[in-house]
Amino acid sequence: MQEFYSNGKLLLTAEYVVLNGALSLAVPTKFGQWLKVEEIEEPKIVWKSYDEKGELWFEDVFSIKDMESERQNHPNEISQRLIQILDATKQLNPEFLESGQGYVITTKLDFPRNWGLGTSSTLINNIADWATIDAYKLLELTFGGSGYDIACAQHNVPITYQLKSNPPEITEIRFNPSFKEHIWFVFLNKKQNSRDGIAHYKNNTDDISQEISKINNITLNMIDCNNLNDFQNLMDDHEQLISNIINLKPIKELMFPDFQGSIKSLGAWGGDFVMVASKENPSDYFKSKGFETILNYSELIK
Repeated sequence: MQEFYSNGKLLLTAEYVVLNGALSLAVPTKFGQWLKVEEIEEPKIVWKSYDEKGELWFEDVFSIKDMESERQNHPNEISQRLIQILDATKQLNPEFLESGQGYVITTKLDFPRNWGLGTSSTLINNIADWATIDAYKLLELTFGGSGYDIACAQHNVPITYQLKSNPPEITEIRFNPSFKEHIWFVFLNKKQNSRDGIAHYKNNTDDISQEISKINNITLNMIDCNNLNDFQNLMDDHEQLISNIINLKPIKELMFPDFQGSIKSLGAWGGDFVMVASKENPSDYFKSKGFETILNYSELIK
C-alpha cells in the first residue's frame, strides 16, 4: 500500500495578477487531502472518496483497458474528470497503469469540499506523486491555473510564488505575523469556481504593469510587516488595486460596509474565504450576518 498527502492552500496576495507574473504570498493550510493506493489483481480502478467527516461522497469503478471509452460515455461528470486526469497522467508517464493489475484508490479530505482550499490541487499533486510525474505539468493538462496551489501542496511553510520563469520561482519564507491573533479567515458560504474567475479576469485586463509593480511591493511589505494597522492598510490598498483591474467592487464595500476592520478577498472574488484583520474578535459580527465558519490564523495556516 502507498499513501500520499498534500496541503491545502490560500493565496494571500496577487490573486488574478499572479497569472501575469506578480509576486504572490501563498500559505499552506493545516488541512489537506490523503490518497491511498492498494493493488488488486483485476485491471480496474475502484475509486472511493471520503469527506472530512469520514462519509463516502463519491465512488465508481473504471476499467483500465477501456478508460477512454468510459470517459466519453460516462454519465457522471466527476468520473469523467477523474478519467481525464488519469489519461493526462499516462501522457506524462506512459508506463502508468500498464502493469496489468488494478488499484483501489481511497481519498480522504481534512476539510469540507466547499471550502475552496484545494480539493483539485491536492488531488493532482497526490496523483502526480503516485505516478512520479511533474505535478505542474499535470495541472496544466487538466485544470490549468497559475500553479501556486501545487506549490502549497508541496511546501510546509509560507512561500512567495512568481511566474517569471519556467519552472516558477518559489521561495520559502518566514511569515509569522506578531499580530496573527488579529487575523481571521471567514468562509462566505459558497465555493467560487476559479476557472470562471480567471476567465472573467482575462476578459477585463489591459496593460497592468504598473499595478503589478504595486502588488509586488505590497507582497514584500506584508511579509515584513510587524504592525496590525500597517497590515490593514496594505490589505485595503491591495483590494482597491485588484478592484480597479477586474472591475468588481471589493467584498467589504458590497457586503460588509459597516465592519470595523479590513477585509481582503482571497482567490477568485465572490466566494471561498476572505481574510479579515481587526483589533476586536469579529466572530459575533460575521455570525450575525449568517457566516458561521470563522477561523483564526493559527487554526488554519501551517
